[in-house]
Amino acid sequence: MDDEVLQNIAAENNLSETAFVVKRKNDYDLRWFTPEVEMDLCGHATLASAFIVSNFIDENTPVIRFETKSGVLTVRKTEDLYEMDFPARKPKQIEITPQMETAIGVSIIEAHLSRDLLFLVDNEQQVKSLTPNFELLKQIPDCFAVIVTAKGNAVDFVSRFFAPCAGVPEDPVTGSAHSTLIPFWAERLHKNKMVAMQLSKRGGTLFCENCGNRVKISGKAALYLQGEIMVQ
Repeated sequence: MDDEVLQNIAAENNLSETAFVVKRKNDYDLRWFTPEVEMDLCGHATLASAFIVSNFIDENTPVIRFETKSGVLTVRKTEDLYEMDFPARKPKQIEITPQMETAIGVSIIEAHLSRDLLFLVDNEQQVKSLTPNFELLKQIPDCFAVIVTAKGNAVDFVSRFFAPCAGVPEDPVTGSAHSTLIPFWAERLHKNKMVAMQLSKRGGTLFCENCGNRVKISGKAALYLQGEIMVQ
């Protein structure tokens, strides 16, 4: 279908991302749209796509290959976990501005930039209780989206993800953000295998591995609904 139709479907769904999958011989084309824009990388919609392929389309394939705007992404099913192989996006440290701290409402220890802005704050409770000013977030230069993170209490690190410029005030669980978070925390914690938690209202646990230029992100999926979309 035309890009305009794909974008309209995503807007009608009004979820963080809608994934569109097309089979091409042994591989699959995969694209992701927020209600407002097409994304270059998305984790949870990739995991969901792999879940659908492995349970309803190609049940005997141990590894699913997706052709995407971020190159070839593979997903391997291991028992009830889906392990995604993503590019690493190690961020570079930048200067903290008063505008950044006003926008998220807490003091920032470090600020970094990859595709997204990453703000390191003092503790897990600060991440959990954040109430960002989305209009101010939109005004920060180079701010496609914002990751706020801290060292975790029961897990290695926690985070939340805000992308108001893409029509997503807060994303429940964000695989693409962990392409940045994993190398960031691997360097600080001196470990390559970590467990992370995203502290959105719905929440989610991610099993993470730093592999140099790549990262591996594992999580679970559950079937929510099946249906048909009527395209006019």
